[in-house]
Amino acid sequence: MNGIKKLWSWGKRYIWLIILIVVLSTILQWLYAYLPLFIQYAFERLGSVTDQKTDLPQFILNWYNGIEDTLTCLLMVGATMIGLQAVRSVMRFLDNYYQGALAQYVGYDMRLKIYDHVLNLSYTYHNHSDIGDLIQRSTSDVDQTASFISGMIPGLIDIFVTVIIGAYRVFQISPILMWVSLISAPFNAVASIIYFRYCNKQFQQIEEAESKMTTIIQENVNSARVVRAFANEEYEFEKMDEANKKYTKRNGKFNTVMAAFWGGSDFFVFLQYALTMSVGIFLARDEALSAADIVAALLLMGMLIWPMRGLGRIIASFGKASVAANRIDEVLSIQEEYEVDGTKTPEITGDIEFKNVSFQFDDDSKPLLRNVSFHIHSGQTIAIVGKTGSGKSTICNLLARMLEINEGEILLDGVSIVDIEKKHLRKNIKLILQDPFLFSKTVYDNVAILDPKLPTERVYEAARTASIHQEIEKFERGYKTIVGEKGTTLSGGQKQRIAIARMLVHDSNVIIFDDSLSALDTKTDLMIRKALKQKRKEQTMIIITHRSSTAKEADQIIVLDKGTVAQIGKHEELVHQDGLYKELWGIQGDLEDEFMSVLKEGN
Repeated sequence: MNGIKKLWSWGKRYIWLIILIVVLSTILQWLYAYLPLFIQYAFERLGSVTDQKTDLPQFILNWYNGIEDTLTCLLMVGATMIGLQAVRSVMRFLDNYYQGALAQYVGYDMRLKIYDHVLNLSYTYHNHSDIGDLIQRSTSDVDQTASFISGMIPGLIDIFVTVIIGAYRVFQISPILMWVSLISAPFNAVASIIYFRYCNKQFQQIEEAESKMTTIIQENVNSARVVRAFANEEYEFEKMDEANKKYTKRNGKFNTVMAAFWGGSDFFVFLQYALTMSVGIFLARDEALSAADIVAALLLMGMLIWPMRGLGRIIASFGKASVAANRIDEVLSIQEEYEVDGTKTPEITGDIEFKNVSFQFDDDSKPLLRNVSFHIHSGQTIAIVGKTGSGKSTICNLLARMLEINEGEILLDGVSIVDIEKKHLRKNIKLILQDPFLFSKTVYDNVAILDPKLPTERVYEAARTASIHQEIEKFERGYKTIVGEKGTTLSGGQKQRIAIARMLVHDSNVIIFDDSLSALDTKTDLMIRKALKQKRKEQTMIIITHRSSTAKEADQIIVLDKGTVAQIGKHEELVHQDGLYKELWGIQGDLEDEFMSVLKEGN
């Protein structure tokens, strides 16, 4: 019932279309039920039966009976059947057309719903999500669910309508034959229920196996260069081979049971036909039925037996659809991050204050940040340094509310960020990541991705500030150059500078470099930061870096160690204090001095 409710929740919006499909299917079966009656009449006419018992409409019987020549009458019967089938063909076309339309409408809604929902899920969810699994839920699971709603739900109703109409028509011929024809119905129902329970369990396992296989494919497509760089093709092939075998094995096991079910169903169907025919022969011997009655009953029996057999197919499809719908619902039931949001949209100038902020990941046993406090004044350039895992990137993610603090408070221009609308906050805080993502579009489109209608000169200006304009101009197609997916056709430094230009297109009073200058040489790094300051002197800049040479240019340096603020001050102060920063400078500063000496000797 839970599966039915979930499926119905997607289809109820198009109830009018479902009703139309059901009405068309009902009329189709109702018209089909007349075809055996025409044949029954033809047999009776050939046998010169004067008292026809055929349950055809009276006006048709009057027309046929008015034709004295038997051959002409039979030709008219044939012509009527052709006409009836022509009408049914048109209706069948409409029925299939509307079923297809319903599948597309439902699929369209589901894809948009899950896509929109995934976009609004939290940063933490995306850090732990399986991309291949998400893709499968958004594609094949959606198609499976939409196909069932459009075809199988009307089909289920169609089965009951067909059985009722068929039973009524057979009852008109012989009540005994009707009950004999329905003997197999309880057995089919029980077998179908057992089959469904097995299918439901197997489909869950098949979906999981397919999901793992899809993930392996997706990972290897995205990391093709890494696999080749380590000559690791054989290992990745074996991993795919193992996942493929598991998927194939589970599918094969299910197909074996499915073949046994359908084979057994066919056997019992023909047994049912044989039983009905045998009973019909005995009734004919006792003159309770005519040969025409038996022929018509056998033709109508298909409306009783085959739909019940088809119930197994629908139940199997329901098993697939319910598993798919549950997998989709698992994602949709996850709370969107905007369900907990602020309401204020203050003007943001860049004054930032952390007050005793602590943070711990849900899957971690101890806090990553503990009682972190510092104050950044508007227009300052701040460098955050520390060892790997000390929480540098986490501070920036907390400021942009990608993550939510556990204790303490973060103030932006005196307003708690918890009270600020998340989208407003992120529009005013530009975050440039260490590993930027570029779309498979032109260089121009990647820079202007936030607003394709931006003036061209605005895009060029941002590229100049990011020190990438001249390099783009040297490309064969300039700004129209298509970059590969994730920017694979560009160098690391080019990707980072295009990502910087993308953020600079829209002015912001707070800009964060999350180690996003690491792929740049020191000279380019300094040029970009100077250009930014010249452009907007009041801009607050936070630079997460491992380079002491980059940090020393900042107005203030925050040193993190084991999740706490170990030191705060200028380079000239910290370099003379015992602590982590002095250690880092002692290593990197000596290397930098040595490098500069080599350059001078070369000149």
